[in-house]
Amino acid sequence: MPVSYLRTLTCAAALFMATGPVALAEGLAGAYLAGRAATYDNDFAASAQYYTRALVRDSQNATLMENLLYAQLALGEVRAALPVAQRMWEQGARSQVANIVMAGNFALQDDYDALLSRDVAQFEISPLVDGLLNAWAYMGQGAVSQALQQFDQVAKQDGLQFFATYHKALALASVGDYEGAEALFSANGGQLGRSSRRAAIARVQILSQLGQNDAALTVLVDSFGAGFDPALTDLADRLSAGEATPFTVAASPRAGMAEVFYSLGQALSGEAANDYVLMYARMASVLSPDHIDAVLLSAGLLDQLGRYQLSIATYKQVPRDHPDFHAAELGRAEALRRAANPQAAAEVLEQLARDFPEHLAVHVDLGDLMRQQEDYTGAVAAYNRALDLSEPDAQNRWFLLYARGICNERLKNWEAAEADFRAALVIDPDQPQVLNYLGYSLVEREEKLDEALAMIERAVSARPESGYIVDSLGWVLYRLGRYDDAVGHMERAVELMPVDPVVNDHLGDVYWAVGRRLEAEFQWKRALSFVDPEDTDAEADPVRIRRKLDVGLDLVLSEEGAPPLKVANDDS
Repeated sequence: MPVSYLRTLTCAAALFMATGPVALAEGLAGAYLAGRAATYDNDFAASAQYYTRALVRDSQNATLMENLLYAQLALGEVRAALPVAQRMWEQGARSQVANIVMAGNFALQDDYDALLSRDVAQFEISPLVDGLLNAWAYMGQGAVSQALQQFDQVAKQDGLQFFATYHKALALASVGDYEGAEALFSANGGQLGRSSRRAAIARVQILSQLGQNDAALTVLVDSFGAGFDPALTDLADRLSAGEATPFTVAASPRAGMAEVFYSLGQALSGEAANDYVLMYARMASVLSPDHIDAVLLSAGLLDQLGRYQLSIATYKQVPRDHPDFHAAELGRAEALRRAANPQAAAEVLEQLARDFPEHLAVHVDLGDLMRQQEDYTGAVAAYNRALDLSEPDAQNRWFLLYARGICNERLKNWEAAEADFRAALVIDPDQPQVLNYLGYSLVEREEKLDEALAMIERAVSARPESGYIVDSLGWVLYRLGRYDDAVGHMERAVELMPVDPVVNDHLGDVYWAVGRRLEAEFQWKRALSFVDPEDTDAEADPVRIRRKLDVGLDLVLSEEGAPPLKVANDDS
């Protein structure tokens, strides 16, 4: 999508989400303020409840009505929102969300005359959405020629040609003109079909309907590579078996209108505010409940907005027998994890691993979750399976080796950990995360310090703003006895991570080594104040820090049997 059009829509989203002033009548303020607070917290159910109460006392207030409509649309309750949207239209109020609700309800009722008779000058959603909805409404009336002319009119507007051509191709396929649809998809080297997952699948279905399953398989591989997920594997299997796969992406005018809202929402995702994009995703799934991509987009947006229970419930709308069920369950597991329910997330992923033993992403997510929960043995087993499934030359294989290396290091299996880290560097020699972790680990083990220094210097060069990596450089210099050289890097690390206990503790040690005793004690006290008492696996040891404050670093090192420090500039 052209950047200029996205920027325009993003600005419109910001204007839409800004809540205008509202006159607060007696008894209205509490409900209104509670509704605003719920809106800021993305608590759509509470927001709808409070704004409904506020409207009882001020039934003609356009700001209250718009806020209520937005909350109801975010919940997917389009029919419930209709009376308020109608009231706003009767008032002549300009409201994008009311216009979306009204147009969506006309589409739900297959009321094509009402869609086409809208005064888009007053009740505009956007030139793109209104133009495409009108084209699909003509399709619903059976006026295919008028519909195609309308698609072409939309295509003439700046930045809208891609969307118009895509929907024109879908419209042709919806009435069985697969040759015409394929002509649009194959133009410009097949660029249109590579623009999105759904576009690629639409073209594959169209080619299959033309009896060209071999060509459809080629498109599938060209679009997604060899690593198919279960949904794509299912599609490929049916094509290989000679099955004519039905055209389902937009098989009816209403489904086409759902695709209008979805395709715009997908394009805006990551560009506009998540709550604004949610309106389009919700409307798409309301118009076409079997539009699983819209359901997944809605659930993902709700997760990002922190509405985890709503996200989990939305993911659960995907039927178990649907090819994208695995994707929904992966999303549900992530929402459960973010909702501080890792045990339930693990149960979902473990079941997925049994149901889809050949699906790489399931084992990666399970390994990541177990690693985060410090079940390093379980994580290693999951990463082992993921590595077995990954291609030897896959670029992202370095991360699996890196993650397994971390788990092996935590399990004190250093030989295996080092092998993993070095294997990861064979794939991506300049990967700063791996360079830093391996270099820092070597420093802590007091092994190969010169090599460790070179690794960490390369990591700092790649990520100079990473406090963790800059800390590693200062620490290896300290371990090498280059205390003066270490000071600047450790001070920079504390600037980058001012409340990290490990970095502050390290700076204290470096200050002590160069004879700046009072500053060292100050840093140790800061480090102690930042230690999380709940984190029993923390690298910063509060007992050791307190001992350093009591007797100094020299005596602590002596008690630990470590070699003494040589204070900077002290030749004795």
